[in-house]
Amino acid sequence: MAFEIGIMTFGEVTEDPVTGALPSPRERVRETIEQARVADEAGLDVFGVGEHHRSDFVGSAPTILLAAAAEATERIRLTSSVTVLGSEDPVRVWEQFATIDLLSAGRAEIIAGRGSYTESFPLFGYDLRDYGELFREKLDLLLRIREQNPLTWSGRFRPALVDADIAPRADGETIPVWVGVGGSPASAISTGRLGLPMALALLLGPMTFHEETVELYRASAAEAGHDAAALPVSINVHGYVGRTSQEARDTMYPYFAKGMLENNHQRGRGMLLPRVAFDAQASPRAGLLVGSPQEVIDKLLGYHELYGLDRAIIQMGFGGMPQKEHLAAIERLGTEVAPVVRREIAARRKDAA
Repeated sequence: MAFEIGIMTFGEVTEDPVTGALPSPRERVRETIEQARVADEAGLDVFGVGEHHRSDFVGSAPTILLAAAAEATERIRLTSSVTVLGSEDPVRVWEQFATIDLLSAGRAEIIAGRGSYTESFPLFGYDLRDYGELFREKLDLLLRIREQNPLTWSGRFRPALVDADIAPRADGETIPVWVGVGGSPASAISTGRLGLPMALALLLGPMTFHEETVELYRASAAEAGHDAAALPVSINVHGYVGRTSQEARDTMYPYFAKGMLENNHQRGRGMLLPRVAFDAQASPRAGLLVGSPQEVIDKLLGYHELYGLDRAIIQMGFGGMPQKEHLAAIERLGTEVAPVVRREIAARRKDAA
């Protein structure tokens, strides 16, 4: 596949650390659709919406936001980032994404994950002790739905299906299903065995954080008889594209730090991120994709060389960055960064062929 670059959002409802203003949920929802439209117009390849079930996010129903984005865009792929499959009904997941696929003329896809935020499990009546088994069983059902209709299936966590007609079907042959992996070796191995594309998530840390994860994924895929070299791998990271290196860091830092403190408390507390730690994470071999267009180009090419990536999705604006700055970064990513990265990676692949 050609190298793809996209953006994602969780739609945080966060008090602005500079002005003190708190956006309304309505504002954040409308801004999310505008981000998708601008990303499409700027030539980006993917737009994703994450799933959270708390009042400081507007992404509790990402399929509805993606359906609205389908009507506001023409070319960009529309994905979840991620669908917390263990607390979802795979039948309903398929129906919703197949509907998005019809609305968008075949642009829908699913990134299914276990979810690092777990508030949806008690909300929908699931026991966190079944966390891993829920995901495995529901992923199996989702893949079976994708491949077969009508479907007969039985499992532990939902009623059996007998000759079930699950509709609508995809606009084209299928809907891509990726598996989101945060670094768990077991998750990488099981994803490789299934021969599914892997979407890595890197919050903070060195660029090399997922080296073992990718090695395990490709080794397990090959052992299972899949063409490991042909399986797509993506990475989801935080970032911001500014006009200059200093502007990018100065713009991103207060919002990112605010988001880490107030929107990243799935384990009971947020993370305090001093400026010196943020700047270290923006350095050439660290994970954040923040800087001037050339810096972001260089780091994306570094990620590609390190992992053999096929896609990068950047979460820009985390922590409630104002829409003006957020849209400016999306436009720079699409018009100044993406064309260069695609061209350079295409040339590398041609030389290696």
